[in-house]
Amino acid sequence: MEHTTLPLAGGGQHTCGCNESDHGIPELDVRAVPHAIRHATVFGALSAIPSGGSLDLVAPHDPKPLLAQIADREAGAVTVRYLDEGPDAWRLRLTRA
Repeated sequence: MEHTTLPLAGGGQHTCGCNESDHGIPELDVRAVPHAIRHATVFGALSAIPSGGSLDLVAPHDPKPLLAQIADREAGAVTVRYLDEGPDAWRLRLTRA
């Protein structure tokens, strides 16, 4: 199987062969994700973000417990910037160092 390599935001390469490209900052809206798997979903998505890349997270509330878990797991490798603060959705930009 032949793989196509495409540039990713943040300097990574897209090589799965699907012929889609990753431009800009991906957005993950977890408002529809069941609460039981919401944090795991964010951790999985965040693990795919390359060094220097970002992920915009949309949450139904201020995700302070999740941010504390990210800080523990990532040991300062991810910065957080609030883009919108409620009342219907909180939007945050998570950026990997």
